[in-house]
Amino acid sequence: MTSVCFYFQVHQPMRLRRLHVFNMPQGYDYWDHAKNRAIFDRVSDKCYLPANRLLLDLVKRHDGKFKIAYSLSGTFVEQARQFRPEVLESFRALADTGHVEFLDETYYHSLAGLWSDQTEYVEQIAEHRDLMQKEFGVKPTSFRNTELIYDNRIAATIEKLGYKAIVTEGTEKILDWRSPTFVYKPARGGSNLKVLLKQYRLSDDVAFRFSNQGWPEWPLTAPKFADWLAKTEGHSINLFMDYETFGEHNWPETGIFQFLEHLPKEALARGLDFATPSEVATRHEPVGTLEVPFAISWADTERDVSAWLHNEMQHQCFNELQALAPVVRESKNDDLKHAWRLLQTSDHLYYCCTKWMADGDIHTYFSPYDSPYQAFINYMNAIQDLKGKALGLARR
Repeated sequence: MTSVCFYFQVHQPMRLRRLHVFNMPQGYDYWDHAKNRAIFDRVSDKCYLPANRLLLDLVKRHDGKFKIAYSLSGTFVEQARQFRPEVLESFRALADTGHVEFLDETYYHSLAGLWSDQTEYVEQIAEHRDLMQKEFGVKPTSFRNTELIYDNRIAATIEKLGYKAIVTEGTEKILDWRSPTFVYKPARGGSNLKVLLKQYRLSDDVAFRFSNQGWPEWPLTAPKFADWLAKTEGHSINLFMDYETFGEHNWPETGIFQFLEHLPKEALARGLDFATPSEVATRHEPVGTLEVPFAISWADTERDVSAWLHNEMQHQCFNELQALAPVVRESKNDDLKHAWRLLQTSDHLYYCCTKWMADGDIHTYFSPYDSPYQAFINYMNAIQDLKGKALGLARR
């Protein structure tokens, strides 16, 4: 029996306020609290609360046969605590069903996994693991790296940390002729880590094409999509997407919630079942190995890390943050370290991307800036201010 594995990423960055070199904060408060609250309120009302109510009802309605998985970034949880505690309560209700899996990731949704030294990466994962235990009473056994970024080295680190499975992108760059609907394992060493790959065509049919009336398959209905799923062979059809797909990127008027409501019944009627990533990893042995010497991700048409490391501006910010690691650690200042880690959130680099065409349109859609150059200047102002304060502490 082929399983449907639904996984949703839930993340909100701490957006920067407009910063000028002659008007920096006394401490480390670089954040636009009003904008962050406004966006969190909007997405909570349009997505998080209605989607959580619906999915909780679906889990109960189908007696646990409908299962889903989430990964909540630490920056999302911090904002939920501050702005909308009822959102966290709704996720706790899902956790309490016993049919919803929570994955680990980096607390700060960062690119620390790409750093030359993995110390920071491991510490951020540990911080996220503690958060999941504290907030939801769960100890994740599956892992989702920021933006599904994955390579051989990341796989080795995640296995050493004891995770059973990792989810990433099912790109042809690593699969060639093989299918993303089977379980694989890393090629290096005698790995026991299971690798689950996103079926990006079917995932993107929902996430990106559902509202597109110019798409030949529009409108996408639950019976039609369930037919496609039923015709797909493999261990599991991994449908990985941003949670904001429901209600925010696809507004309620598009019928996205009605689609989601009817899909479990239609899929179950066609002989499919639903499984979480850990369940898929437990049920199936790998059919092959994946050699990934270069980093892949689920972003942009290239499905690599160029969404964050494409131009000189992005590389400069990335390198500056990495170079600050020993100074920040030496300071032993928790507020400084927290701000430094919040600046590592991948969204800040994403806003500095200068790609064109369809990828550029997506970057523009998510960016709070008028241009990537404005994003870079503002971001670098924050980094340099934090750097100066860190060096000042180090000299004391």
